[in-house]
Amino acid sequence: MSGANHGNTPAAWTAVVVALLGFVVGGVALMVDPASWPIFWVGIGLVVGSLVVFVVMDKLGFNGTSH
Repeated sequence: MSGANHGNTPAAWTAVVVALLGFVVGGVALMVDPASWPIFWVGIGLVVGSLVVFVVMDKLGFNGTSH
């Protein structure tokens, strides 16, 4: 994989957005009183899921440099 696209691919952007959503969900779950552990784990699941989304989109060709 070459670094010519500097991570500016649909696969990378989608994974980042899903991971960011996971961090926000997890952070909000920890800030409520009392902390909502089930919602926190949903956020963790989204972060881990972002890696799966990236790998799947990469295999589908959304991470290439050719258009």
